[in-house]
Amino acid sequence: MRQVVILGATGSIGCSTLSVLAMHPEKFKVLALTAATQTCKLLAQCLEFQPRYAAMLCPRAAAELKTALQSQGSATQVLAGPVALSELASHPDADIVMAAIVGAAGLLPTLAAVEQGKTVLLANKEALVMSGELFMNKVQRHGATLLPIDSEHNAIFQCLPVAFQQAKQRPALAEMGIAKLLLTGSGGPFLTRDISSLHAVTVAEAVAHPNWSMGQKISVDSATMMNKGLEFIEARWLFNCAPADIEVLIHPQSIIHSMVQYTDGSVLAQLGQPDMRTPIAHALAFPQRIASPVPPLNFSQLADFSFSQPEPARYPNLYLAIAACAAGQGATTALNAANEVAVAAFISKQIRFTDIARLNEKCLEHFVNYAACSLDDIVALDLEARAFAQQLVRTLN
Repeated sequence: MRQVVILGATGSIGCSTLSVLAMHPEKFKVLALTAATQTCKLLAQCLEFQPRYAAMLCPRAAAELKTALQSQGSATQVLAGPVALSELASHPDADIVMAAIVGAAGLLPTLAAVEQGKTVLLANKEALVMSGELFMNKVQRHGATLLPIDSEHNAIFQCLPVAFQQAKQRPALAEMGIAKLLLTGSGGPFLTRDISSLHAVTVAEAVAHPNWSMGQKISVDSATMMNKGLEFIEARWLFNCAPADIEVLIHPQSIIHSMVQYTDGSVLAQLGQPDMRTPIAHALAFPQRIASPVPPLNFSQLADFSFSQPEPARYPNLYLAIAACAAGQGATTALNAANEVAVAAFISKQIRFTDIARLNEKCLEHFVNYAACSLDDIVALDLEARAFAQQLVRTLN
């Protein structure tokens, strides 16, 4: 019986994780669930899964949760604040930590799990975008097991040789006979929309992803393809490769989740429904396999697969992220911070859809040469970039 902590239990990844866990009560026990402010949702999850602990980032929400659980006779212990999240992520009884907090807020609790040598299921791509080399060095130093949850990275991981998957120190791709990683993306809801009309995109249009069911922030990132840019940076660190080793392809059907091209001409691809419960099930059971609630593909009903190169004019955020990846850690940390501010400003209707890329570009230009060698450097740069981006939001109004 492996005990699981879910950081970000009320988000889409957290809910999908619980869906898989519910199928295997003989294999997994929920040790702790965490959330930011969604008291009612976390209450329902606690009553169903009876974790030993629950934590909420907001102290007021935690107090409400505690009262509600006590009224239901629940023995779940409620904690509050960011320190509580890190304490649960590093709890001695935790075997698996699902890192599913969206954005920079997930960095510290995810690192806390890594530093205790946990099996970390990484759905928080920002952790590697913000602190790639530092993060991976800690994984190696503390003997943690890092398994990717993003469908693209999980697909690549499944297509890599077993020797690479099980290596404590990730070898260079060339040593494994690998020529290139092929990172696929759907292109989002605006793949064929007239580029000249993108300035008029509404929040409702941006979050209406054609294939995936995701939260607002990730859906907007998918629409701008910043999500793929962040995944590009994440892949660079997860798989110990250079930016030149990664190619991004538009694949609107979202059935091939990514591919690995080998030096002998072979290409291995991982296929599946566009449902996050598949990579979650894979990582929870790795190196074994368990059932998930996802229906199998029916190949006789699949449409033709198509691929294309992403247009820079349509997806400037993708190319900003690729440039930041080549520039270094300071650039990726600042770009991630700027993008979180820009997307929040768009969702709150302070800026236009196309202003997201404008703001990100200005922020990247300002911070491109900043160094970020330690965790303190990274946290400080993240805060400084957010403040700079907030100023830009006011100028774009």
